[in-house]
Order: sequence, then structure tokens, then C-alpha cells
Amino acid sequence: MPVHWLRRPAARRVRPRGRNPMTTTATEESLWVRCFHPAPERPVQLVCFPHAGGSASFYFPVSAQLQTTAEVFAVQYPGRQDRRRETSPGDLHTLADQVHGALRDSLRGHRPTVFFGHSMGATLAFEVARRHEAQGGRIAHLFASGRRAPSRVRDEHVHRLSDEQIVEELKLLAGTDTALLGDDEILRMILPAIRSDYEAIETYRCTPGATVAAPITVLTGDSDPKTSRDEAESWRDHTSGPFDLHVRPGGHFFLGSDAPAIIAMLRTVLTASS
Repeated sequence: MPVHWLRRPAARRVRPRGRNPMTTTATEESLWVRCFHPAPERPVQLVCFPHAGGSASFYFPVSAQLQTTAEVFAVQYPGRQDRRRETSPGDLHTLADQVHGALRDSLRGHRPTVFFGHSMGATLAFEVARRHEAQGGRIAHLFASGRRAPSRVRDEHVHRLSDEQIVEELKLLAGTDTALLGDDEILRMILPAIRSDYEAIETYRCTPGATVAAPITVLTGDSDPKTSRDEAESWRDHTSGPFDLHVRPGGHFFLGSDAPAIIAMLRTVLTASS
């Protein structure tokens, strides 16, 4: 239950009308993918990857804003909302394998695909793109938001903290609605997934020299305590294609206050990719 881009409903599993190459009746894929505004006639698709502790519903406003440009999908990780009884792997490479396995057939579809990931989701999108390209696939563009480059490592151990300390970390980053942080029942449901996600991203180590062919656009907040401009700039080393860096006003969750500009940026790239 992250900060809002705009008002949005709780996440739900959506089965699009008609034939949709992204959300099928296959059990595995339907677990992993949410499509809030089915648009199988659109010439391009956008796949969104949430942050640590986040869920697919974080991207409902993105889907609402871009539904006339692209068909928008959001990945739903285990351990939250309708998947709360499942266990998150606590290892980002394992999670990338699982996401890629669930999306593999859809990514081989006829439409160009753009990835957008925020925070942990940026690194996960990069790893899923690597796996897709290694099998001969192509990602038209990768947006990496709110995360330092995969090769830039900090010594972080939030996943080892007490529940109370993790809540304080969330308040610091404003990554979860503060009203919900005082609800013990809600916290009991979301903290295991948050802890697993933090473990996954904090223990992640990039394969030396790992790159993708996809162009990478990096978005970073000018006061984000988790990513310096230099760390964001290092994403340049992870693509053999074009690279662009945009420093936006705000902290780790600058997306909320800067949504119109980011939506416009996404629309421009999606239109060019179609």
C-alpha cells in the first residue's frame, strides 16, 4: 500500500476482454500480471515493476493515464494482497527468474514492450530484460526509476531490523501510507513481504559487466537518500544502447508529485516505440 500517484482502488486480478497476449488464462501468468484497463488493440505494451513492499495497484494511475497509448500491465509479487499467503523468495535473481518465466511467452508477442521499474522494481526490470534478451528477445526501452545502478552497492541491512525499525524506515522514505503504519493488523500482513523484498534488493549483486541492449532512461529524485546522482549516472554502464538521465525534484518517491511530467515522458517513448 504505497504512496499514491493518484486515487486508485485496491489491486485485483483482471482478465481482459477478448484475446490478450499479456494476460492469459494460464494460472502462473495470471498470478503475476495485473491489467486494469485492457487494451489489446494498442500497438505497444508497458510492463511495470513495483518497489520493495509495493503491489501492482501502485501503477493503477499509470494505466488509467496511458490506456489510450499502450496496454499497461503491472507485476504482482508474492506475499501481498491477493498473493499474501505466498512466500516471497528474498532473492532478487530468483524473483527475476520467476517473473521472466511467467511472462516469457507474452514477451515474445508481436507488440513492442517497454519496462518501467521503481526502486527495487528498477533492478528487477533490468534483470528480467537481461533474461529476455539472452533468449533472443527485445525490450524497446527500460525506465529505471529511484534506484542506483546495479553495479553500485551500499552496505544496507534493513531486512535484519526489528519490525518497529522497518516501519521507521518506511516512514522515512514515505513508501507506505503513514495512516496504515499505525494499524497492527495491516502491518502484520505487509511486513513479511516488505522484509523479504528488502532482503532481495540488499543482498543483490549484479553479474560483473552485465548490460542490456535496450535504451535506458533513468529517473532520480534530487533529494533521494537512497540514490545519488553519481549512482544514478552509473546506469550508463549497463546498456549498449542510448542512455538518458533525468533528475527530478523530490525524494525517493518523487513519482507522486511529479506524475504529470513522468506520464508525458512515458507517453512519448511508448508512442515512438509502437
